[in-house]
Amino acid sequence: MPSSPRARARLRALCGAAVLLTAGAGVPAAAAGTAPAWSVSPSAGGGTRPAQDGRPYFYAEGVPGTVLQDKVAVTNPGCRPLTVRLRGADADNTGTGALSLRTRSTDTGAWITFARREVKIPARTRAEVPFTVTVPADATPGDHPGAVVASANGRDSGVSVHLRVSGPTLSALTVERVRVAGGRISYDLVNRGNTVLTPRLAVRADGVLGRALDRRPRTLPVELLPGRRVTLSEPWKNAPALDSVRVRLTVTAGGGAHGEATATKRFVPWAAVAGACAVILAAGGAAFWLVRRRRHATGGNGENGATGGNDENGANSGNHGSQEIQGSWS
Repeated sequence: MPSSPRARARLRALCGAAVLLTAGAGVPAAAAGTAPAWSVSPSAGGGTRPAQDGRPYFYAEGVPGTVLQDKVAVTNPGCRPLTVRLRGADADNTGTGALSLRTRSTDTGAWITFARREVKIPARTRAEVPFTVTVPADATPGDHPGAVVASANGRDSGVSVHLRVSGPTLSALTVERVRVAGGRISYDLVNRGNTVLTPRLAVRADGVLGRALDRRPRTLPVELLPGRRVTLSEPWKNAPALDSVRVRLTVTAGGGAHGEATATKRFVPWAAVAGACAVILAAGGAAFWLVRRRRHATGGNGENGATGGNDENGANSGNHGSQEIQGSWS
């Protein structure tokens, strides 16, 4: 809500004004046999940076306590009236860096107030709905990304709101938790400043056997919002089979943001090592078996010889005993 009587009076005037409806003009004709889809976009002549040829998003900038004004256009190219509900939302990053919207608004989305939250748009008509962005007096300087969201017929469509609160800005980011596994280099990016950043990443890996990887800086497909953390990864298909490498990630962004992080990875061809161990164990087992068999064969011959000698002597002794007995009885 407005933070001053003048701002509140301005908002009441906006709410009391009729929503501008434009029939036919600028409404695209639907192709034959297809259901026309409604759309939402910034009004051509509104905002702090108006453009007659259309704007891709809303841009607003002001000091804390300011009430900013703009208009959102909703186009109904269909043959029936359309009821559209409007709301503000806070922008966010998913865990992998994609842009999303928070279900509960506490920042820019909560500061947006529409002249009418629900608008009924006749067929083949474009409606322009005024809205305000009331920047709180204690709002922190920097970027506050949000969105204007329209809902109708079970579908949501939104337009980004780039809101910057005047004051000191800081561009800062860090690279954390670098991991190398499964043919990929994973890492976390954290926006430590108060501006939206588009990072650029360079990757380098040096091993005992020389340079293993060298990728020049490239722009990542991520808009990293202030205070957000995302987890990203880089493929590394031609990693060395045997080496110890040090991986270094360097990230930069506008405003002088810079961050670096490293990780160490040892590459060992475990399949080859396991195969070599199996061969060594097999060869050792075979050698042990041969030696044992040879010893057994040698020991067996000695026993047979000793047994034969004892038998012969025993036989002789037996013969002598028998002769003596026979002689004593004769």
